[in-house]
Amino acid sequence: MTIEAAGMSDAGCVRPNNEDSFAIVPEHSLYVVADGMGGAQAGEHASRMAVDAVIDYVERCDNLNGETLPHAFEEANRRVMAAAAADANLEGMGTTLVAALSNGADLMIASVGDSRAYVYDVFGLSAITEDQTWVQEVGRRLGIDDDSLKTHPMRHVLTMAIGVSSPLRVHAYAISPDPGTQVLLCSDGLHGVVDADTIADTLSTPGALEDKCRTLIQAAREAGAPDNVTVILLRAVGNSNPPDSKT
Repeated sequence: MTIEAAGMSDAGCVRPNNEDSFAIVPEHSLYVVADGMGGAQAGEHASRMAVDAVIDYVERCDNLNGETLPHAFEEANRRVMAAAAADANLEGMGTTLVAALSNGADLMIASVGDSRAYVYDVFGLSAITEDQTWVQEVGRRLGIDDDSLKTHPMRHVLTMAIGVSSPLRVHAYAISPDPGTQVLLCSDGLHGVVDADTIADTLSTPGALEDKCRTLIQAAREAGAPDNVTVILLRAVGNSNPPDSKT
């Protein structure tokens, strides 16, 4: 299996700067999205540092396995925490993180925070990752209904993020995508404002992945895009087809 990939990021309609970062590293079949948070430029710094840390770790790794991404995330957490401790201007910075790493027939996925991974296949669109948020981990367990959670004052609160605490809780997953299966990595600037049906409709259409990324970001902008929007779209292809990566 090889992976075709495209990615795109947009500041959105409200934020003056883009605190999201992403990377497509085709030589390592690695794909990463981070959504930074923090004052001034700290969010941008945290997300870029986290993405670079994951890339560095994977590049040094001799044996890819199910622990590779969780260990890479832990390295990212150490770097962001150390940078924040060393510079008062970066105090309180952090970032969400979601990444996919291809290893043979398997696609390993890890996440921290509320940036998500979805799979789109013959069964439709389904979420791979589970958000680490107050809504998901507390609100729903308390039995609060979905309509109330949509307007709850705690709805944007993360329960875990890179750079916030140690030890880090990393969610890890693995899938074995068939040829034609698409995997979407995105920040909450997409999934927080664009409904699942619209995402599925976009992925169901034929065409280049880059065009689909552009369509998804445009859908977020048409919905007001109150946050930065970042998407990476992957498609599994047979070994006879060369991968086409665009950034």
